[in-house]
Amino acid sequence: MNGTRHAGVVLEVEAAVALLPGSVGTVDDLVRGGPTALDAARNALSGARTVGLSEVRLEAPLHRFNRDILCTGWNYCDHFEESKGKREGQDPATRPARPTFFTKGPDTVIGPVDDIAYDAELSGQWDYEAEIALVIGRDGRSIPEEKAREHIFGYLVANDVSQRDLQRAHGGQWLKGKSIDATMPLGPWLTTADEVADPDDLRVQCRVNDVLLQNASSSQMAFSFARIIAELSQGMTLRAGDVILTGTPSGIGSARDPQVFLRDGDLVVTRVSGLGELRNRVVSTSLT
Repeated sequence: MNGTRHAGVVLEVEAAVALLPGSVGTVDDLVRGGPTALDAARNALSGARTVGLSEVRLEAPLHRFNRDILCTGWNYCDHFEESKGKREGQDPATRPARPTFFTKGPDTVIGPVDDIAYDAELSGQWDYEAEIALVIGRDGRSIPEEKAREHIFGYLVANDVSQRDLQRAHGGQWLKGKSIDATMPLGPWLTTADEVADPDDLRVQCRVNDVLLQNASSSQMAFSFARIIAELSQGMTLRAGDVILTGTPSGIGSARDPQVFLRDGDLVVTRVSGLGELRNRVVSTSLT
C-alpha cells in the first residue's frame, strides 16, 4: 500500500499514516485542484483508516509531471566556492549575481526508499546532492517576489544525484549529467506550505554509509525560495505541479580531497528538518 494509490496524501501522525478514499484523488490531483481539493482531503481525514508507517512502502509523492524538473545551481555560496578550479575549465568568471537554472528529466524520479540506479560503464563519477524541493500550487507568470510564496503548495526532500564526468563532457551544460534514469530520490511525502513554520531555517543533510557529508541551513541560500520563483517565472509560466529543486550546500563528493563518489552498495540518507528523510541504496543497474 502507499499514499499515492490509496489516498492521494500521506499524513504522518505518531508513526502512522491515514489512507484517504480514492475519491480524494492522488497527490498530483490535490496540487492541481487548489484549496478546494486540499480542504476535501483534510475533511476526509475524519474516519479515515490508519496503518503504521512501517506497514506501507512509500512511493514518490508525485508521478505526473508537467515538464522536466526545474533546478537551481550554485545556490549556496560555500558550494560555489568549494568547486572553484575543479570544474575542468568550466568555472564562471564570478559568482552568479542571479540564480542559475537547469532542468533534469522526470524519469530520474524514484521514491524515498527506492534503489538509486548505478552503472559504472556509463559514468565513474556519481555524486550526491541533498536539496529542498518545492512544488508550485498555483499558475503564474512574472510573479513578484513578494507574492511568490503564495504559489508554493509544499516542500519535499530530494537528492540531485549527478554524474560529474557526463556533466562536463557535453559542452558545459548540465542536462545530460543530471538526467540519468532512476537516480533522483524524492519524498518521503509532500509537506504543505502551511506546515512549514520557517522555510528559511531548514537543516539540509546528507549521509553516505552513516558519514555526514553535507550539513547546512536553508538560511545560507544565496537566493531565497521567493527569489527563485520570481526569477524563474519572468516571462515563463509556472504551472501547478511544477517541481523546483533549490540547490545543494557544500560537501559534494567531487569537491572533496580526495574525491568521494557513490559506489554500488552505498546507503545514501538525505534529511531535511521538518520534511522527512530519504533512505536509498545505490545498486548496480544496466542503463546502457
